[in-house]
Amino acid sequence: MNEGIVKKLSFLDRFLTLWIFLAMGIGVFAGYAYPQIVNFWNRFQVGTTNIPIAIGLILMMYPPLAKVKYEEMGSVFRNTKVLLLTLIQNWVIGPVLMFILAVVFLRGYPEYMAGLIMIGLARCIAMVIVWNELANGDTEYCAGLVAFNSVFQVLFYSVYAWIFITVLPTWFGLKGSIVHISIGQIAWSVFIYLGIPFIAGIVSRFSLIRVKGKDWYEKKFIPRISPITLVALLFTILVMFSLKGEYIVKIPLDVVRIAIPLVIYFIVMFLVSFYMGRKAGADYSKTATLSFTAASNNFELAIAVAVAVFGINSGAAFAAVIGPLVEVPVLISLVNVSLYFKRRYFNG
Repeated sequence: MNEGIVKKLSFLDRFLTLWIFLAMGIGVFAGYAYPQIVNFWNRFQVGTTNIPIAIGLILMMYPPLAKVKYEEMGSVFRNTKVLLLTLIQNWVIGPVLMFILAVVFLRGYPEYMAGLIMIGLARCIAMVIVWNELANGDTEYCAGLVAFNSVFQVLFYSVYAWIFITVLPTWFGLKGSIVHISIGQIAWSVFIYLGIPFIAGIVSRFSLIRVKGKDWYEKKFIPRISPITLVALLFTILVMFSLKGEYIVKIPLDVVRIAIPLVIYFIVMFLVSFYMGRKAGADYSKTATLSFTAASNNFELAIAVAVAVFGINSGAAFAAVIGPLVEVPVLISLVNVSLYFKRRYFNG
């Protein structure tokens, strides 16, 4: 990894993969060595919802949605060519590619397959800002794409999830293998885990900027709340893995099985998007932004919906949790690739 890139990351972001591994390890150890921890977490169960997990998932989503510069979305819509590229990359190529990889690699593991598909449908709205900044992408344009993807996910994620998880698998002879879920179940989950923090993010941004000013909001408030995402993510991972500690000890190869299609997905999406951006005549900064937006995923939302629809102990939730474990090291490596492309194809 490029030393300059590492130095630009905050202490928490720099070792994100390590923190995720530690949370997984502690969770597995706790669940395996102390089986009674399962009963403890189940005390907070209301119907199919585990309250601590629900709170953790909502808190995960709030900081990135509060960071979005919703007022700058207009700049995205003015460039129709690049906007069309974004739509194709994020909402056609990305979901279809992940679906194909899930069917090819996880055909015999229907819940893992569903978890992988959910990752493919959840377009990135958080970490892409980090990758884009490290690769010298267009900051304002990235903010606009993040805002656009946020709104698009609120409106269409439930529809996409129903189509890709319940409808399309039957076309590949997988009827009866996939857990059938209603669009209403997904829509309700999306509203809780994306809609609530989305509304909170909009209200926070516009109300606090009006009261305290934009400079205070972006330089004081945002840095204070940013660590909440990582802390909530790690808490969620720890609890989820502790609930399945004994089971996970028996399936270490399943992590590899899930990771392989994820690695392929991130690399292919990045390279295809970079090629499309350059062919469309976009400059380096916009091409890099397009590529990282397309290659990254909103694993927080994928985890939230997988937990809400399939349950905390499901294979779908397990697969969704593997997402950030794979994405972080791969995307940091692709930052180096992007900077290499800048030097070779964009004259520095």
